[in-house]
Amino acid sequence: MSVATGTGGPAERPGEIDRILSGEHADPHRVLGPHGSTILALRPDAAAVRLVLHDGRTVDMTRLRPGGLFQADLGDVDGYAIEADVEGGTTLRYDDPYRFWPTLGELDLHLFGEGRHHRLWEVLGAHHREHQGVEGTAFAVWAPAARSVRVVGDFNGWDGRIHPMRSLGSSGVWELFVPGVEAGARYKYEILTGDRHLRLKADPMARQAEVPPDTASVVPDPQPYGWSDREWMQARAASGWLDRPLLIYEVHAGSWRRRPDEVPLSYLDLAAELPRYVRDMGFTHVELMPLAEHPFGGSWGYQVSSYYAPTGRYGSAHGLKALIDALHGAGIGVVVDWVPAHFPRDDWALARFDGSAVYEHEGPRGSHPDWGTLVFNLGRKEVRNFLVANALYWLEEFHIDGLRVDAVASMLYLDYSRREGEWAPNVYGGREDLDAVGFLKEMNEAVHGAHPGVTTIAEESTAWPGVSRPTYVGGLGFGLKWNMGWMHDTLDYFAKEPVHRRYHHDQLTFGLVYAFSENFVLPLSHDEVVHGKGSLLGKMPGDRWQQLANLRSLLAWMWAHPGKQLLFMGGELAQEREWSHDVSLDWHLLDDPGHRGVQDLVRALNRAYVDLPALWKQDFTSEGFRWIDASDVDSNVLSFVRLAGDDGSAVVCVANLSPVPRHSYRVGLPRGGEWSEVINTDAGEFGGSGVGNGGLITAADTSWHGLDNSAELSLPPLGVLWLSAPVSRRER
Repeated sequence: MSVATGTGGPAERPGEIDRILSGEHADPHRVLGPHGSTILALRPDAAAVRLVLHDGRTVDMTRLRPGGLFQADLGDVDGYAIEADVEGGTTLRYDDPYRFWPTLGELDLHLFGEGRHHRLWEVLGAHHREHQGVEGTAFAVWAPAARSVRVVGDFNGWDGRIHPMRSLGSSGVWELFVPGVEAGARYKYEILTGDRHLRLKADPMARQAEVPPDTASVVPDPQPYGWSDREWMQARAASGWLDRPLLIYEVHAGSWRRRPDEVPLSYLDLAAELPRYVRDMGFTHVELMPLAEHPFGGSWGYQVSSYYAPTGRYGSAHGLKALIDALHGAGIGVVVDWVPAHFPRDDWALARFDGSAVYEHEGPRGSHPDWGTLVFNLGRKEVRNFLVANALYWLEEFHIDGLRVDAVASMLYLDYSRREGEWAPNVYGGREDLDAVGFLKEMNEAVHGAHPGVTTIAEESTAWPGVSRPTYVGGLGFGLKWNMGWMHDTLDYFAKEPVHRRYHHDQLTFGLVYAFSENFVLPLSHDEVVHGKGSLLGKMPGDRWQQLANLRSLLAWMWAHPGKQLLFMGGELAQEREWSHDVSLDWHLLDDPGHRGVQDLVRALNRAYVDLPALWKQDFTSEGFRWIDASDVDSNVLSFVRLAGDDGSAVVCVANLSPVPRHSYRVGLPRGGEWSEVINTDAGEFGGSGVGNGGLITAADTSWHGLDNSAELSLPPLGVLWLSAPVSRRER
């Protein structure tokens, strides 16, 4: 039989036996299992232990030492099993874990040590597999400062004495193959720290975890999911994001819609409902708030305990894959929020995992002052590997199309939210966190190199240069960046009473000063409708009619503005209350014509946007935008034109953000002839007063606003118009 063997009999290694019995041996395979003609077994909970040979003979093992060490001396045997009479009168029969070779190879350990094992989830964690002809589960965990590590779980009564693991040299990885452990078994690691304290820890690389508040890791089902999105994946690999329509609907899976008893929808429930709704509304992508397992639902997933385990709150990993598969089948891309900036302090998870600061920085630098969390030590190669591989894991295993990286600004600066004296400068004397910069570049290069057609999106709120520029020109390598400045200025403007807006006109114009410095997403995200900020509708001034009109204008202004679009769920319903993760959106609001009008407008905006290349083909170049008039402060009127570039098509946006209609208001236009009024936020179908231009206008040969043509328009109160000029035959 193939066995792992040591040298010398147990009598020649009394010190090693002492360490086995005390639970401090770093290589139990040197003592346990077959060694020449001697077989040693550790079973502290057994009254008697026997060997069952493959020819059917039974051989009693002798108790060698108190503490459960048993020995049998045999000649060559052709395989064996262990039979133990354990506490409670139960007899167990199992293969000996200590007769198997390691399940990790030298190349795996080398790559991990170098921080370059991009498929780390395939070797660390728990894997149900066949090893040396026997089915069981291979366990492997990184705990470099541990004195010893034991795997405990349902399969050994959570008794840490039974299954000590072996250390694989200087790698810091501990490994054990346990025959007979099936998928679905719960487990943790019992870690003896350097100062001889025992810590019971969930697996950092677990690909399944118990549903909170329970905290055990779970051996995952090895059966692959049968994907049906091949056409989507092939098309994705051949396309980009920058010159395509991008309309993102941000969703919290647990509160988008709930059952009548307020139980959240499962992944499979969402697969049946969400794609249909998103497709009907005309969004091109869904962004799901973090789906990695997290202990506290109130963190919305932004404090992750198990980076490789999809949250079990809504079902299994297969269920999540079915949701993504269904979205792809409906022609909808999927972005998932990802949180490499920090992690919670729960003592059963990553914090001081082996008794030392393994994943986090030691000392004050390892503590995040805003969120009470711990900061990843991105200067450690294995930690970077853990996170880079995690990004690739979600893309590879779940067919995700993009990662929105949370809290990037907090990663980039050593002094982020820290007072003087609470941080130390980098080697050049600066405040930039060079380790974090290197990590973000490495992650983006790995993602874009391995998965063409996938993008990464940075939530980054500062003026750090080149966030969405390639690393080879000195950028961080993200595909897109949230425009937080635009969001704050725009919401602040729209929250003002119209009579005061003339003094804040620049809040709508300033964003165009830097609009093309990055590849921007314009986000009206969940962050703007929580923590006392109220809903989007609640931010709007005036009576209810004016609030709804202002919200419709905000959305139409945003959709026409350079940059890609993101709207948090509920915004399209004109949600009245602030978002709560514990309850469903208020879908009953759609019984009210005003709320239904906002939803109808969002649907119309999305469909018109996709049909008008001028609104998205040149989002990231100044050649796609021109102000018509940005100076009519007293009227609260702004107008601009968007240009497609290649085919000459154009869309003009005119916003009257005062509560009075303006008739015979002349606006310069980039061409003559007929223009279609494709969007009027004041249309009756959207709940407006119906002021407009009848759907069609004709531009005269009258110069205005520096343009050769113009037209007199009726501008609706608190309204936005989109005018589209069809491409002439000559321009085609």
